Amino acid sequence: MLTLYSQQVSGNSYKPRLLLALLEIPFRIVEMNTYDGSTRKPDYLAKNPIGRTPLIEFEDGRYLAESNAILLHFAEGTKYLPADPYDRAKAYEWLFFEQYEHEPAIAVRRSITTAPERAHLKTPERLAQALEKGNAALGVMEKRLSRADWLAGDAHSIADISLYAYTHCAGEGGYDLAAFPGVSAWLGRVAEQPGHVTIDWVP
Repeated sequence: MLTLYSQQVSGNSYKPRLLLALLEIPFRIVEMNTYDGSTRKPDYLAKNPIGRTPLIEFEDGRYLAESNAILLHFAEGTKYLPADPYDRAKAYEWLFFEQYEHEPAIAVRRSITTAPERAHLKTPERLAQALEKGNAALGVMEKRLSRADWLAGDAHSIADISLYAYTHCAGEGGYDLAAFPGVSAWLGRVAEQPGHVTIDWVP
């Protein structure tokens, strides 16, 4: 059986949990915590030198890190990775956007707002900067989702799964999702997909 090293509250760890649930692929979870040092222990670093979650351990002993790389691997050959070359490239585009523009603002602001271990990073300047950048990222999504149901192509894909992970809990970081009606409607569509599981779900 597949093993997923995962931190339950992490949106990055939620991405593979959600896709594996949608694909009905069985897996087990090993709960990790970046705050207690468990991802920096030698035995874990031997599996994932990056020292973060998520990490997939395959039955043959191979490992795969980085949430969006994991999504791409398991989506291959399924409806969650568009078959059309252009739509597929657009899915990749959104995955890169998520990691470079979206996650560094929205996920970080949520983390420093809610995690006691990161309270020392909660300065007015950093909160304001993350809010500005996060709202800009949500604005980019709004431009697409105000005129389309899905981010890449005309169907639910890993682009939506990747961006959903931290967008749906952006309010925990102080973002006003009501200001983005297209994004808000899209969140509802993602949550209504058959097989959808919430971030607190465990297999």
